[in-house]
Formats: sequence, C-alpha cells, structure tokens
Amino acid sequence: MTTEDLLARHRAVLPSWMPLYYQEPIEIVSGAGCRVTDAQGRTYLDFFGGVLTTMIGYDIPEIREAVERQLRTGVVHTSTLYLIRQQVELAEKVARLSGIPDPRVFFTNSGTEANEAALLVATNHRRSHQILAVRNSYHGRSYAAMGITGHRSWSASALNPLQVSWLHSGDRLRGLLSRLDPEQHVEAAVDDLREVLATQTSGDVAALIAEPIQGVGGFVHAPDGLLGAWKKVLDETGILLISDEVQTGWGRTGEHFWGYQAHDVVPDLLTFAKGIGNGFALAGVVGRAEVLNEVHATSFSTYGGNPVSTAAGNAVIDYLLDHDLQANAARVGAILGDGLRAAVADRGIVGDVRGKGLMLAVEFVQPGSREPNTAATVAVFEECRRGGLLVGKGGLYGNVLRMGPPLTLTEDEAREGLAILVDAITKVDGA
Repeated sequence: MTTEDLLARHRAVLPSWMPLYYQEPIEIVSGAGCRVTDAQGRTYLDFFGGVLTTMIGYDIPEIREAVERQLRTGVVHTSTLYLIRQQVELAEKVARLSGIPDPRVFFTNSGTEANEAALLVATNHRRSHQILAVRNSYHGRSYAAMGITGHRSWSASALNPLQVSWLHSGDRLRGLLSRLDPEQHVEAAVDDLREVLATQTSGDVAALIAEPIQGVGGFVHAPDGLLGAWKKVLDETGILLISDEVQTGWGRTGEHFWGYQAHDVVPDLLTFAKGIGNGFALAGVVGRAEVLNEVHATSFSTYGGNPVSTAAGNAVIDYLLDHDLQANAARVGAILGDGLRAAVADRGIVGDVRGKGLMLAVEFVQPGSREPNTAATVAVFEECRRGGLLVGKGGLYGNVLRMGPPLTLTEDEAREGLAILVDAITKVDGA
C-alpha cells in the first residue's frame, strides 16, 4: 500500500478537522536517536519530536528494555484500583523533582487531562469556578481546557463551564505590552492583574493557570520574574497558581528543570505530560497535598499511571538525570539559538528568533513590518522537509516555526539542522 493509498483511507474514516503536516503528508515507519524514516525510505532529522513528546529520542534501549520487562510479566493494565509499583516509584520521583512542598501526584494520560484535574482540585479547594488565564495560551482540547485556551485557532467551542478572565500575554513582538522593557513589562502586567481582579471577578477566584513559555502560542514568553510578581498579588487573597509545564518541563529550557523556576516562584499545582512518557501516554498533576486532596467523591483515572506507561516514565527520568540532559539542552540549544540569530535575524521575513534551550522558534513577518507572514512560514516549513529536517508550526497567526528536538540532540546534529533551516529561510527570503 502506498502513502497515497493510506492518505485516501485516512480521509475516508477520520474527521476533516484532524490536521496533517505537509502538502504531501508522510508516514513515519521507523526511528533511531533523533532521526526518523518515512515509508518512502527518506530519513529526516527530527526537530519536533512528536510535538516535544519524544524527549529522549527514538528506540532508546533503556526505555525499550524497561517496557519489555513489564510486558514480560503479562500485566499491561490492572486499573489504578490496585497497587502499582511502577506508579508509586514514578510518583516519588516526580514529587521529589517538583520543588513543591508536601506534594501529591495524580497521573493521567495526556496534558489535557492533567489540566482538567488541576482545574478540578483548584475550583474545589477555592469553592469557585472563576479562573484567570493568559491570552495566546493553549491548555488542551477538552471542555474546560478549551475554555481557558486563549487562542482562537484552537478554541473549538464557545461554550465554557468556567468563568474566565484574561491577562495579557508575554508577546514582545506585538501587543499592548510589547514595546516595554522587561521591568516595565512586569510592572504593567501586575497592574493589569489587579485591574482584572477588581473589574472582572467577584474576588474569590480559584486559580491563575499559565504556561511559562506558551507552546502552541509560538514559544512566546514574558520576561523572567513575571509569574513570581503575579503570585505576590494572588497570595493576598489565596488564589492558586497552576504552572502548565506540559512543554517546558524536564529541563527542556536548559537553564532550569521547570519553566516556573525562571520566575522566583513555586506554584501550588504543576501539570506535566509529553516528554515524561517519551511517546507513551503519560501525564499528571503534582501539587500541595491540601490542594490535590480536594476531591470529595470517588474518582480515578482508569489508564492513568498504568504499569507500562509508568515503567517508561521511570526509565525516562532515570535516563534524563543520569545523562544530565538539562545541561545538554542548554549547550546544544545555544548552538541552535545563537546560530539562528547570527544567520537570519537580519532577514526581512524574520521578525523574531526566541526561546530557551531546546525550545526555539522563528516568527515570520512581512518585510519591514510586524504583520504575520503565513505564506513564508509554510514555504520555509516545506523547504525544511525537502532538506531533510522536520519542524513544527504554531503561533497565534500560524506564522511561527517551532523546534523542540529530543534532549539527546548532539552538537553535530544541531549544526546539521541549523544549516538546513538557514538554507530554507534564505531560499524563501531570496539570496
């Protein structure tokens, strides 16, 4: 069966709103390290890792062996109504690494479910359905998670079970706060928070949920310290802070293990997903016991924290720490980030090069302006694929290329990918 046949079958049985990358979609059939191979035998350097999910890379022996050991027991699933050794061991590791005092951990299957769980316990704890969220954010595709997503392209329903008030994003290319220096930006954002609390809420707000770096939003991030400044205001009335670390966690930013640590703050709740499973369905929320215990009915996740996924998760964390992949993200990310800024920052179609560690983005604009340039973005995206590099897309206007390679990316692979990306931008912008 050809790729064209598979595409026709896909379109015949799957919803029309499910996107496929590339003008000619590809089927990935194998992978090793930071590379994947499609059904036509073409190999690519993968700078998107299953949307930042394949965090350790493909076909890693330590992870494969941990999963195979569990499979050999014959037990793939028991439900969490029974004790699961792998789950307890992983929860201990996550709790220890979280930085949250007296933590408890609840496992789910996806970041969407993790954010739903965080919203459940926060609203229960505060006895309020009022939530503060950030414009340009993305928190998932379920009912409540869509309600706190400040990104029209990903808001699939106008209905919302929560009362949401919106804060300004950290976008420093465009927007009301974009022309301020970092200190002024933080001061203005704090003033905005106080005004929103005074004018759009009844005071007893449950929580503020924020991504330290906005993922789908195009890796936009506010100046360091903003979450901490917001938290001082929240603490005046007991409002909780939820840090959505689905994309920023596990050392990806290089400078810190969690994105929140750049902000001189400790959140009340932290949600995680994607990289922790390295492709296996695994996610969760960790938070202070007094908050996370606020579920006053029978509740559990049938598959969340199952033996196979948590076996993978334990191996992922062990590998991550044993190989100091956070330091690798800082070192290799600097090669990519500094290289991009040096090579393409003065290109007319490049509006911004931003990010931290191995979480980097290039935003494309109309030359001489800040107007989004979606056509250039698509052209560079396709040109990268032709050059043997897979990247992602995002941004409020669909004009951002996103890169989140496996944290095992080598310096040589970083330079290889950088050369392909620079060449693609140069071709689209004109030599």
